Amino acid sequence: MTRKLFVTTALPYANGNFHIGHIMEYIQADIWVRFQRMQGAEVHFVGADDAHGAPIMIAAEKAGKTPQEFVASIAAGRKQYLDGFHISFDNWHSTDSPENTELAQGIYRALRRNGLISSRNIEQFFDPVKEMFLPDRYIKGECPKCAAKDQYGDSCEVCGAVYTPTDLKNPYSTLTGATPVMKTSEHYFFQLSSQRCIDFLQQWTQDGKLQPEVANKIKEWFTTDEAGAGGLSDWDISRDAPYFGIEIPDAPGKYFYVWLDAPVGYLASLKNYFDKGGPKARYNEARSFDEFIADPHVEQYHFIGKDITYFHTLFWPAMLQFSGRKVPNNVFVHGFITVSGEKMSKSRGTGIDPLKYLSLGMNAEWLRYYIAAKLNAKVEDVDFNPEDFVARVNADLVGKYVNIASRAAGFVSKRFGGELTAALSADGEQLLGGLRAGADEVQRLYEEREFGKALREIMLLADRVNEYVDQNKPWELAKQQGMDTRLHDVCSVCIEAFRLLTIYLKPVLPALAANVEAFLKVGPLTFTDAQRPLGAHAIGAYQHLLQRVDPKQLDALFEAPAAADTAPATASLPGGEEIAPTIGIEDFAKVDLRIAKIINCEYVEGSDKLLRLTLDAGEGQTRNVFSGIKSAYKPEDLIGKLTVMVANLAPRKMKFGLSEGMVLAASHTDEQAHPGVFVLEPWPGAEPGMRVR
Repeated sequence: MTRKLFVTTALPYANGNFHIGHIMEYIQADIWVRFQRMQGAEVHFVGADDAHGAPIMIAAEKAGKTPQEFVASIAAGRKQYLDGFHISFDNWHSTDSPENTELAQGIYRALRRNGLISSRNIEQFFDPVKEMFLPDRYIKGECPKCAAKDQYGDSCEVCGAVYTPTDLKNPYSTLTGATPVMKTSEHYFFQLSSQRCIDFLQQWTQDGKLQPEVANKIKEWFTTDEAGAGGLSDWDISRDAPYFGIEIPDAPGKYFYVWLDAPVGYLASLKNYFDKGGPKARYNEARSFDEFIADPHVEQYHFIGKDITYFHTLFWPAMLQFSGRKVPNNVFVHGFITVSGEKMSKSRGTGIDPLKYLSLGMNAEWLRYYIAAKLNAKVEDVDFNPEDFVARVNADLVGKYVNIASRAAGFVSKRFGGELTAALSADGEQLLGGLRAGADEVQRLYEEREFGKALREIMLLADRVNEYVDQNKPWELAKQQGMDTRLHDVCSVCIEAFRLLTIYLKPVLPALAANVEAFLKVGPLTFTDAQRPLGAHAIGAYQHLLQRVDPKQLDALFEAPAAADTAPATASLPGGEEIAPTIGIEDFAKVDLRIAKIINCEYVEGSDKLLRLTLDAGEGQTRNVFSGIKSAYKPEDLIGKLTVMVANLAPRKMKFGLSEGMVLAASHTDEQAHPGVFVLEPWPGAEPGMRVR
């Protein structure tokens, strides 16, 4: 029976361009999908933009766009990445769609009918400056489990704990920096803590399908301590207006939390694809989306990063199970990508910009091959090492693989009219038999997502071929009288071996494989073709198939951006901007930083940005300082606080009066993605007038 597969990658949030982590995940999934297609499987590979939530609503507001316009501007840039790296999605859609609204509301209604939706009044953080309830990701504080600072309101990036925002210690709003206040609101919950859900999830997560390290991590999430703390909690699936998302049926002013409708976007994209007739065009598949997804033989797989394991291995399968839908056959979790063992940083020249990579003329399949060579079925990070990249691509793809064709094809064309012979000698048949026998192991490794091992196996086969070439030396046979038959034999063996290696590499190198198919004058290669000798066959004229990597291209790729290029800063830069030029200690000593107490603070009439601060810097008199922090603080929040000021800054005459210094505050250059202004506040014990050294 033909396998029928439904495959997805995690949905990227529609507030920015693809980064190299997205591309790594898409390449991994694409290789597996292409392999399955070469096996004859019917595969539907879909993706979508995760388009809902408060971050997009707020970013759109700051950009002066509607959320729909903002998302559309992001979506318009997706194709150049996907096409550039040969990612073969059948459909790309959006969670802000009629299909997703219909499916998300339908799943919710089914869960409600099944008795797994409850509502109750909860106390929720409210930003008194922004005047809105704060989504989890707009609240930061100290993790209630490990005390790590600056953790978001839903989970800790340090220890992996999952919690509610009200569990945070010392919380603050990332929108304004204000301390949030508690307000009561009715919320809707998916009862993940019900025994029905627990029993199902313990069985589904521990039956051997998930990666061992994933299954072990999930065990921790089920565990409770002696006091009964821990374990699965009911999942808050609602948010209050204003919110950009899908309305909850029969609950005016309430919207689905983005993590409820985001994974439903997998189904919505598939439905959109079926409704457009995509499967019928590709596979002559006449069934509807509902018929396909209900088919018990359909297999459903998700490729995701390790940071969203909780949602995909607990919430998502439980939602599907108890709404009467098919649950995933597996969730494949991968690690992150680093550069030379470090997190990527554009300011240090260690970031990989996918579009810059392509614009430099670097072959997308160099990256596909290198990433594949580092991937396995475990949840391990992938490290990009520039020197290793150059050596591996040049040695494996050019030195071992492409050179096989380049060393034989010219002789076939010039001496034998482009015709291969079917009359092969015993040593040639033995070599080819060994290559064909390797197909089973290569296919097994691809199926198990052990891509690195698969490529090592393929390169070992390539080594055998190159040993055969070196032993027979076709360039010397061509000079010897009476050796035409042997030369024809050796070159035909080499071309057939090259064809077999191309079959094995095709999931990783689809564009190169297409060029090889054109050169060999054969149809699209499948794994079945490995057992069908090419025999007597006419090939085309050989043209160079792959350039070597020039190390200078890597230098250009990792060249830190010029200062002028960093204006639209990104989160990978420290604070969103480059570190300023180096100064000496004598330069720093010229700046007199003093502890100051805010004696009074008041609004400035006629100004949208300024507050007037009266400061005591221990001089026996006060200073008047204007500061553009009105959006982040109310005057009463600052009175009595200590802060840091530049005491020897020349007074500045302003429209509203004389400013006699500067209060220090931190902010991110990209205010759209990282909103908030944060006035510096010294630890207890500091006194007005103390110098900051």
